[in-house]
Amino acid sequence: MTVRDVAVEAYREALPALSASLVGGLVAGVVLGGMRAELRAVPGLLVLVPALLATRGNVYGSLGARVATALHQGLIEPRVTAGDDRLQAAAAAALANGVLTSTFAAVAAFFLLTLLGSKVAPLPILVGVAIVAGLLSGIVLTAVVVTVVFAGYRRGRNPDTLVGPIVTTTGDVFGILFLLIAVRTVLAIAGVF
Repeated sequence: MTVRDVAVEAYREALPALSASLVGGLVAGVVLGGMRAELRAVPGLLVLVPALLATRGNVYGSLGARVATALHQGLIEPRVTAGDDRLQAAAAAALANGVLTSTFAAVAAFFLLTLLGSKVAPLPILVGVAIVAGLLSGIVLTAVVVTVVFAGYRRGRNPDTLVGPIVTTTGDVFGILFLLIAVRTVLAIAGVF
């Protein structure tokens, strides 16, 4: 196999996922652009958006890499089974890391903005939004990552090629969507919105 053949194969596998990632990023941007009322209602929320989206990519990209490695090593089968402790532990760890990192980002944003003298929403509001958005997007991302890695592996595709663009796309689209839902939910509970 020549270098050209390897490059063509890599592009053939990655191009559809990268195209979906591009479209997903645009959709997420449109949703974010429509969140003007929520961004005004929760000062400091815009500071959280990049941190929350980056967290999704980092945490669930790692989950996808762990699952792909376990498949390559034969440690797990490419299907979800009730007794698969490795997969369940990896998914639970990713979900916990996602929620914890989201919470940390909210606390850090609150204290940074307060230190800088910027207007910022109360800490419980920011943390509530981060936890709800982190939990909802984490559940969806875990399901999508595991499904895509298993489906790609069964079809003879390299799951490592698929994980990055799929996590980015899903994380952006569902991250922004669930951020919107989280803001509305937390503000409704707090009686603000």
